[in-house]
Amino acid sequence: MSEGSVNVESRTSSQDKRWTIMAALLGTSTAVLLFQGIEQEKNPKFVREVALTIIAATIPFQGIYFLIYTFLLENNGRLNEDMLNRLNMASALCQVAAYLSLIGIIALWYSMSPMVGIAFTISAFIAMILVRVSMKQPEEITEVTE
Repeated sequence: MSEGSVNVESRTSSQDKRWTIMAALLGTSTAVLLFQGIEQEKNPKFVREVALTIIAATIPFQGIYFLIYTFLLENNGRLNEDMLNRLNMASALCQVAAYLSLIGIIALWYSMSPMVGIAFTISAFIAMILVRVSMKQPEEITEVTE
């Protein structure tokens, strides 16, 4: 491995989790757009059109997240603090925008069946809470010595 290449082993666990979540969202969004787009051509529905628009609007943010992530890995330790803060803020905003794709997916499931929509909505929120809890770093407990 050359000196300039990305050291995959240097990534932190939370970075890997975020990357995996974003990859899953991008794959899901792309698949939903493909298959639901075909269905939209056959049987147009306004709700589906709105949902697909929301999903399509989030895909560029998902792609930009990967570009920022890769840039940060390749330039680890070589960026000044201001640049690092701006890139981390942009990355966080891209993640938030990517999560909005779930609104489009929820709308699609509701249009198919309210029962499926409710089940997906509840499970999506539970899954997001579980991910956030699992990614939370435990706070260090410091004891005061007397």
